[in-house]
Amino acid sequence: MALYKDIVKKIPVQAEKKTKQKEYMNEGLLPIIDQGQKIIGGYTDDLSKRVECDLPAIVFGDHTRCVKLIKKPFAPGADGIKVIRPADDSLYIEYLFYATKYLAAKIRDKGYARHYQDVEKQEINVPSVSAQKEIVSRIEERLSSLDNAVETLNKTKKQLAIYRQAVLKDAFEGKWNYNYRTEAKLTDDMKAIPLNNGEVDLPKEWKYVYLSSLGDLSRGKSKHRPRNDSRLFEDGKYPFFQTGDVKSARRELVDCEKMYGEFGLQQSKLWPAGTLCITIAANIAETCFLGVDGCFPDSIVGFTPDEDKVNKEYVRYFIEASKLRLWAFAPATAQKNINLTTLENLMIPYCSLDEQKFIVDMIDSRLSECDAIDETVDMALKQSEAMRQSILKEAFEGRLV
Repeated sequence: MALYKDIVKKIPVQAEKKTKQKEYMNEGLLPIIDQGQKIIGGYTDDLSKRVECDLPAIVFGDHTRCVKLIKKPFAPGADGIKVIRPADDSLYIEYLFYATKYLAAKIRDKGYARHYQDVEKQEINVPSVSAQKEIVSRIEERLSSLDNAVETLNKTKKQLAIYRQAVLKDAFEGKWNYNYRTEAKLTDDMKAIPLNNGEVDLPKEWKYVYLSSLGDLSRGKSKHRPRNDSRLFEDGKYPFFQTGDVKSARRELVDCEKMYGEFGLQQSKLWPAGTLCITIAANIAETCFLGVDGCFPDSIVGFTPDEDKVNKEYVRYFIEASKLRLWAFAPATAQKNINLTTLENLMIPYCSLDEQKFIVDMIDSRLSECDAIDETVDMALKQSEAMRQSILKEAFEGRLV
């Protein structure tokens, strides 16, 4: 057995080579490797930012525990990565890659704290190079079958997403026959918006109106800096939800990783259960309802509907149907975001409350089976990740060869 830090060498990454996420390009001469989940975070045309090291090299996400094997020249992201190579020829790079993934999953997840210091304190078995190559071959043989299954699951998710969008498209274009359709009545503070931007024709009884005329839209609050100040969470009892929580929620948001205390609440706002949450940064146009009273930052907008005008489920489904359109408003940067004005000026097809209820019921009916399949696929994907870790565990505990 050998101590991890004794069998590797860390490649220095100079500060001037790092690229901030807001400076990423969508394409360019040199890929930028950061600690995100995607292999490539973005691109740069500045070849002077290239990391000087032999390849392949391993990039370890210090905060995220993501481990990547990089085989082509690359530039580093702004922060949080370690670039690693074997200390000498007695260590096969692919063996070190899988060993690092195994150790990264083995150590305790400390959230956004740094993890490399825990990895380098771990021990790993280092057999002969030929034995290392045999172990890598066995690992990749097992992972290949697993990867094929994961590919099939991901294809299923894409097909479900296409079906879902088709259902929503028909719903908000008035394609479904409703026998009791009446003209949408507008109050004094609402006005019908004429077609002028390529919007689809609606049934003659429907109108386009601005989302802001159907209720209150307000951004969340989290004024204190730094946002991870421990004082915000002392004696925490008020749920603090973030964009990732909204994205992972099916419909109603209850669980969260962090709770604000009294100090945290003072610089935020407590939104009532039932508020429709709409993300406007990173994960754009993800929605869910608060299942409990809670706080959220300004990367989330809260919508409180005027229930005399609109069904809140109707709005939630329309935001989902408009996701691609809202993404188009986001600047071409790695950190996608839109502003409150974009949502306020979003044109929503408006019909009577009775027809809104009919549409919501029809969507629920048509998507219920789709959602059940999607949940099953998600569970299978989680199980596949557990199987991936099990394969690595067997390999580095000497039970795979």
